Amino acid sequence: QVQLVESGGGLVQAGGSLRLSCAASGRTFSNYNMGWFRQAPGKEREFVAAIRRNGDNTYYTDSLKGRFTISKDNAANTVYLQMNSLKPEDTAVYYCAAARNYLFITREDGYYYWGQGTQVTVSS
Repeated sequence: QVQLVESGGGLVQAGGSLRLSCAASGRTFSNYNMGWFRQAPGKEREFVAAIRRNGDNTYYTDSLKGRFTISKDNAANTVYLQMNSLKPEDTAVYYCAAARNYLFITREDGYYYWGQGTQVTVSS
């Protein structure tokens, strides 16, 4: 079992930045590939970014490349999502999740464990 707790969300003006953190406890964090998803009001949850267990590969949804950066600190049992140049359409609840298989990293059903989410609101 892996427990995931997100933090770092909040209210920010358009053009601003936020860094989300996801702290893990339980099973060995370094064994897991990690991902971030988000769910905007009235929309389905969507893939944002993922990172391989040892941090040597990252993957992003095309529309967010260049603005969002995922990173993983296995020593600190934490995965991060740096979000820059935020836009109102980035407003959503952001979730981190843990997966064993990197092959299905963009799919929700590829993840075994989920955090409770953190709200990000971007004002115009």
